[in-house]
Amino acid sequence: MRYIAPARGTVDPQVFGRMPLQAWCEYADLLEDPDWPALDALNALWPADACTRFVAQDHQLLADGLHYEQRIAERGQIATRTGNWHDLLNALVWLRYPAIKQALNQRQMAEIARMGPKDRSRPQYAMTHFDEAGVIVVLQDPALLALWDAHDWHGLFWRQRQAWLDGAILLELFGHAVLEHALNPDKLLVGKALVFQSTGEMDVQQVRAECVAAITAGQLLRDPLELRPLPLSGLPGWHADNADEAFHLGTVCYQPRRVGREYPPAHRQPG
Repeated sequence: MRYIAPARGTVDPQVFGRMPLQAWCEYADLLEDPDWPALDALNALWPADACTRFVAQDHQLLADGLHYEQRIAERGQIATRTGNWHDLLNALVWLRYPAIKQALNQRQMAEIARMGPKDRSRPQYAMTHFDEAGVIVVLQDPALLALWDAHDWHGLFWRQRQAWLDGAILLELFGHAVLEHALNPDKLLVGKALVFQSTGEMDVQQVRAECVAAITAGQLLRDPLELRPLPLSGLPGWHADNADEAFHLGTVCYQPRRVGREYPPAHRQPG
């Protein structure tokens, strides 16, 4: 069943004080005010030298016949539906992660040139999955990755709970569809993760730059099976019930690993 976000005036305000939306508090006015923000308000947040702008997705815009990605690449126009949670949250991701979004757009355009505007390749599916539900995770301890790859969710989120609290893991939520799902406090969230292995200090800006470089070079997002499922509701503070061990023993978002399912090695981040 297709997810339908709650109407703006009916969202439980507590969701904005809990992860993952809590991490977007610099945009609190855009998210929490009773009225939808105008596109002018969103565009005012771009740096002065930005080459992209949010434009209303209406019949006049769509009459150009351009693909969504093509319009971004050729005109710098990000088609955005007003009064729409999905597109508002996509806009906020553009504002926070413009370089990653641009890298995805460049790769999408290369695939469109190769496949045509109607067919879709494995890399395109991978990029779309990441765009909608993507998570960037940096780990230092390979034992955590072993638990993750085994889908040992009790081990990863309960026995190793402290690792998620003490800075041993860096996580950035990129996917705007997951943010949209978080508007419902009862929704169990699952992201699709790109995983980096680091042996040195984990710096957010360095991680973002490495992600951009790897996507641009085609080293990542060549196939959707590269992406590891990450039940985000297991993270401390991300679901009201996960402070109880019972949550980690039977919640429905904790799926077993399919027979034969293998994951690629974590991408190495320079230390």
